[in-house]
Amino acid sequence: MLRAFSPLSVEELLAKRPMDETPELRLLFHRLNNQLGIILAHAELLEAKATDDIHRARASQVVASTLEAMGTAKEIRSHATSPSGTPEAS
Repeated sequence: MLRAFSPLSVEELLAKRPMDETPELRLLFHRLNNQLGIILAHAELLEAKATDDIHRARASQVVASTLEAMGTAKEIRSHATSPSGTPEAS
């Protein structure tokens, strides 16, 4: 069954977790990614609707920083969930 951007239930998230990842950690990363996704969407909207270069540049900075934060969260997760403490291959 394919999902078109619909969120997973808590039960589905828990069922998909790696063996060495706690349910609490998985849910925290899920919440963090949701929150960063909301920030990104709002920043992209502000960027698209900006009426001048100054506001567009500020919104672009928020977009770039949010994308960087999403990458950092992914990297932290790979360190937190790999058995040896080294990042897993993506």
